[in-house]
Amino acid sequence: MVVRFLRRNAADTDAPATESTDEVADSTRSAGKGRPTPKRREAQGRRSGPVPPPPRTQREAFKRMRGNKVSKEERRAAATERRQRMMAGEDKYLLPRDRGPVKAYIRDLVDSRRNLMGLFMPLAILVFVALLTPSLAVQRYATLATTFMLIAMVIEGIVLGRLVTRKVRAKFPAEPIKGLSIGWYSFIRASQIRKLRVPKPRVKPGDAIK
Repeated sequence: MVVRFLRRNAADTDAPATESTDEVADSTRSAGKGRPTPKRREAQGRRSGPVPPPPRTQREAFKRMRGNKVSKEERRAAATERRQRMMAGEDKYLLPRDRGPVKAYIRDLVDSRRNLMGLFMPLAILVFVALLTPSLAVQRYATLATTFMLIAMVIEGIVLGRLVTRKVRAKFPAEPIKGLSIGWYSFIRASQIRKLRVPKPRVKPGDAIK
């Protein structure tokens, strides 16, 4: 009986100590915080500040879209709009290599001409098909025709590059014009199929470009 009484007294004395310890911890947490936990709506209301200005560049708009949670439909619509503006030739939506009035003038000069280099891609497809045929005669004639066409395209590209460089230097005398860069840009533009050129041609073949 004595042992049981002693154990009961020890348990009774430990219980208030535990309760007091919990109360001290709760009071310490409340004292350190100093204020109740704000609700989710209140926290969102505090974080919302003034409306940011619209993006000035395409890269800034893309970063802002990635930072915010947008749906796939919104991203698809934004990409479609950027594509349409790029195809229309808006300068800020073009690639860096296509920006500026000099590059726009070069594209107009190239698009106003009917170039043999525009057959480069169809010719490459034709050669590929000819090489798959078992006839050696077809392969021989296709190779010979391709060689002559490539030589003609190279000559046309050199002539076109010099012509475009001369006109660009006359129209933009204050711009630093590099003949090799202008010639290569003209060659790449002219070697593409007209319907696949980016941005789309804004002049028709035969138009006079001043």
